[in-house]
Amino acid sequence: MQTNPFKDSVALVTGANCGIGLEVTRQLAERGFKAILCARDAQKGEEAARSLKQGGLEVIPVQLDVTEQASIDGARRMVEERFGKLDVLVNNAAILYDSWQRAQSAKLEIVREAFETNTIGPWRMCQAFIPLLRKSKHARIVNVSSESGSLTVMGGGTPAYGVSKVSLNALTRMLADELRASRILVNSVCPGWVATDMGGPQAPRSVEEGAASVVWAATLPDDGPTGGFFRDGRPLAW
Repeated sequence: MQTNPFKDSVALVTGANCGIGLEVTRQLAERGFKAILCARDAQKGEEAARSLKQGGLEVIPVQLDVTEQASIDGARRMVEERFGKLDVLVNNAAILYDSWQRAQSAKLEIVREAFETNTIGPWRMCQAFIPLLRKSKHARIVNVSSESGSLTVMGGGTPAYGVSKVSLNALTRMLADELRASRILVNSVCPGWVATDMGGPQAPRSVEEGAASVVWAATLPDDGPTGGFFRDGRPLAW
């Protein structure tokens, strides 16, 4: 009988009480991961986890705000005490698709707010959890990015969101190089335009499709790519 390679693996997903984050959590748990579902609102996180547990999945809800170091430290302590390691970190939490703004007139306090969650938040998470990822034999970091952060295709509009995702992609490249010797694979993934609260109902891709793109990077083989930018397993231009 073939054993499940993810049976004893632990994955943590930020911004996971709804949308892509919730579906990523579901798909990882279905593969056998012990899935830590992180949500800024504790009650919403518990409700989301309950919906997955009812399907027999092993999901642990944790209150986590990626803009608060104390909150991140508390989550790290829980993971360390309960599991002693982390195998997959999915930095999914993101805010402010500011389609109403233009760079020339953008409110910089909105830009700063986007950076705190979309860039500094994942950076804080990586710094906090890399010691636990080093204890895994198959560690993966997945930064949920966006083609809005691609310099190749970038135009005007959504400045706070776009520039914060460019910076997240830069963080991916740096960490991938720094962690290569530790065999920790680090990649950015664009789920595409997905029908979520942020994407809107007119989006052409389902939540399941967007999440599958992220899960692909979270479950890469040991000889898989690192320092890349992908959608559906195919490279995107930086």
